[in-house]
Amino acid sequence: MHRKIALEEHFMTPGFEAMSASFTSLMDQAAQDRLAAQLADFDDERIRRMERAGIERMILSQTAPGVQGEKDTGRAIEMARIANDFLASQIARHPDQFSGFAALAMQSPQAAVDELERTVSQFGFCGAMVNGHTLGQYYDDRAFDVVWERLQALDLPLYLHPISAFVQPEVFRGHPELQGAIWGWGVETGSHALRMLFGGVFDRFPRLKVILGHMGEGLPFMRWRFDSRFAVYSHGITLERKPSEYFGSNIFITTSGVCSNATLMAAIGEMGEDAVMFSVDYPYESIDLACDFIDQAPLEDAVRQKVCADNARRLMKL
Repeated sequence: MHRKIALEEHFMTPGFEAMSASFTSLMDQAAQDRLAAQLADFDDERIRRMERAGIERMILSQTAPGVQGEKDTGRAIEMARIANDFLASQIARHPDQFSGFAALAMQSPQAAVDELERTVSQFGFCGAMVNGHTLGQYYDDRAFDVVWERLQALDLPLYLHPISAFVQPEVFRGHPELQGAIWGWGVETGSHALRMLFGGVFDRFPRLKVILGHMGEGLPFMRWRFDSRFAVYSHGITLERKPSEYFGSNIFITTSGVCSNATLMAAIGEMGEDAVMFSVDYPYESIDLACDFIDQAPLEDAVRQKVCADNARRLMKL
């Protein structure tokens, strides 16, 4: 068993439950009840499972969609502060097991910066997790450059977590199973990351680091094609590097929710062994299954150590 750090691991702030109803309501009542109990638990089942599976630290984040769906900016700012204060109080009770990603109200980029600074300086948070677009606004917009400037200065990452599309594509009509975790969330989040890449965010902020879960939402396996087709269909956009070169330097990935040896080996081959990190996506995925997978994956010990813990420790200064 190898010691691990897991960084796409979720909790629920008391009072935030209704925000997640859009997807929890699709589960049967027993599954909803079990999920609610696991999201609210910091002391019992979560820590027992961590110890049994060799997870030395979880970096916790408010479960989606969090504050990103709040239409009132003032309320979103208040909710982000409430979530972060609550998380800090739980980390203080278990400082050796938990760290935190800040929730940010991207409805106001300056307020997001202020909250990021507060949580890093007061609580020692490791960066931020943002649940995708904010009411259809994407983060390649220069209005968000103030956020990227501060993250770059702090040398901490932003985890771009999935959310539902602002407007569901016509291709999903009649197939609700495709809209969420099976397919649609990955398409939405991967597309958002590509907007940032082709929108020049990483040229403006070359030390900015963004993390994508679920083996990079499929993007690592298209790196060659991004270069090939961008050379033909650039539409006048210019980048300082080939699209593929932003992967592993600005875009990092986790294994969350994908327990496939073939996919893991391909991801490391595309991204490099320093840009892939272990995660579970608890409680939506099984800690035991994810940890057994990474413990038994056909990796050299030095590479496994990087994926399990060292890369996360370096990226988030743990």
